[in-house]
Order: sequence, then structure tokens, then C-alpha cells
Amino acid sequence: MPQMAQELGLNESKIQLTLSLFLISYGVAQFFTGALVDAWGRYRINLISLFLFIVSFWITASTQDIWVIYLMRILQGILSAFVVISKRAYFVDVYEGEQRKHYLSIMTIVWSIGPIVAPFIGGYLQTQFGWRSNFMVLAVYSAVLFILELIFSGETIKQKKPLHINYLIGEFKMMLKSNDFTFGIVMCGISYGLVMFYNLSGPFFIEHQLGYSAITTGYTSLIMGLAWMCGGFIGKALIKRALVPKLRIANFIQISLIVCMLLVSPYLSNLYTLTFFAFAVHCTAGFIFNNYFSYCLGRFPLSAGIAGGLVGGITYLLTSSLSYITVSL
Repeated sequence: MPQMAQELGLNESKIQLTLSLFLISYGVAQFFTGALVDAWGRYRINLISLFLFIVSFWITASTQDIWVIYLMRILQGILSAFVVISKRAYFVDVYEGEQRKHYLSIMTIVWSIGPIVAPFIGGYLQTQFGWRSNFMVLAVYSAVLFILELIFSGETIKQKKPLHINYLIGEFKMMLKSNDFTFGIVMCGISYGLVMFYNLSGPFFIEHQLGYSAITTGYTSLIMGLAWMCGGFIGKALIKRALVPKLRIANFIQISLIVCMLLVSPYLSNLYTLTFFAFAVHCTAGFIFNNYFSYCLGRFPLSAGIAGGLVGGITYLLTSSLSYITVSL
């Protein structure tokens, strides 16, 4: 993002908005993608989304207009919602019982670390070929996935459901009236908001304030991804433990770490202290997110698609809002 801001001659907030627009569109789209995937099937929607990914990434890499980039990022957020919801439904279609829980948990962990690991790869691409190369690589990657999907995949939905707006709204109301479900969504949003806060502010702080290169930013992002993954796997390992006690302990540890970081940073602020505290906070956030997200997805098993869309949608709306507001202060 720093190189992008420099080349386009824009301030940092306008470039950071590209990520927030992606997150907001991704979050909003999930409110209806679950119902559409249940009505139209998974396979065709996934193929169309991957094809449009190829086109939108190529346009993003080619344009000089920030408004075109904004539009493409919004489109990419919507397409991401279709792909994620359709593949999450795929695991529900194909697997049952413990196998389903296992694969959904793994998918949650892998899906969550993507925004952190991506800067590690992007840092090298930016250094060697410029920021536009990131979107060109994404276009090629989408093309490969499109071909693989076309050859090896297929429709897995057992029974398509009709679209009923009133039914969908009724399900949303019923779910949001459950206090545990709503609280779980809020905690997911806050936990993932910590990740996006680092994603927005980390590169500028490391490169502009500390004077390191984009490659260093990529390495620290990779470390954060490993921290989130560790937290997720710890949560998966302790999945049979009582939910509330283990989350209380995790929340206490996380708050203590943040307070320590705020107390230490005025006196000792360098790349090593930043990485240490960020790693620890990401690990606890990954643990909290994995537990709450898995709980919310399983809270309404008869409406798993709609529940998944609602959880993902509100989580990303909270994440994008909290992260962008915090960075803008």
C-alpha cells in the first residue's frame, strides 16, 4: 500500500480505503450469498466468480484511476463472498459428523490467515515488479483455480431451495435474538479487527517510521499469520473443553498483553518489541476467533448456510468499521 500511494500520488487514507471497501462489500454480500448458493447451486456460481476475478484483477493492475480501483475492490469483495460461502457449503454437502467439524475448522483457520500471509508474498512481488504485479499474480491464480474447478469439481447440492426474502429476514431476526449468538459475532468482529488493524497500520509503521523495506513487512506479516494459525490450532485442540472458561482466560491474557504493549511502547519501540507483542496478541485473537466462529456456525445446524452468511457478514462489517475508524484516528 505505501508504494501504491506514492505512485498514484494519493494520501495513505485513500489507499487504505481500498481494503475497507473490499471488506465492507465482502461483509454485506454474505447476507444474501448463502441464500443464493442454496437456491442456484454451488458449482456454477463458483465458476462465474472465478472468471470475474480474473477480469477484475487484470483491470485493477492496469488502471491509473483510483475510482476504478475502488469499484474493482468492491466487486472482488462480492465475488469473495460467493466463493467462500459456496466452498463452505461444499464441505457441509460432502462430509458429515466429526469429519465436517474437522474440515470446517481447518477451513476457518486457513481462510483467516490469508490477509496476513498475503503481504509476505506481496512484499517480494512489490520489491521485484511493483505493486501492480500483486493483482496480475492474483489474476493468474484465479485462472488456475478456474481451470481446476472446471476439470475436477462439480455440483454437490442435494436439494435446491427457493428464494424467499421474508423467510430469510425471519431467520435473521430469530438468530440475532439469541444473545449468545450475537455476542459471539461481536467477538469474532473484534478479534478479526485486530488482524485488519495490523494489516492497515503495520506496513506504514514498519516502512515509514522504522525505515525497513517491504520485504521486512512481508516477513513480519508471515510471523503474524503463523501466530493466528497457532491460536486457531490451539482452539481446535481444546474444542472439547468448556467454552466460557477457556475464552475468559484468553480474553484476560489478550487484554493484559495489550496493556503491557501500551506501557512499554513509549520507552522501547522497535521492530522486535512490535513483533513480540503483535505475535502474542494475534495468537490469542486466533484462539478466540476460532472458538466463537465455530460455535456460531454450529448454533443453528438446520440453517447453517444462512447462519454462516450472517456470521461472516456481520463479522466483516464490524472488522472493516473498527479497523478503519481506529487507523483514521
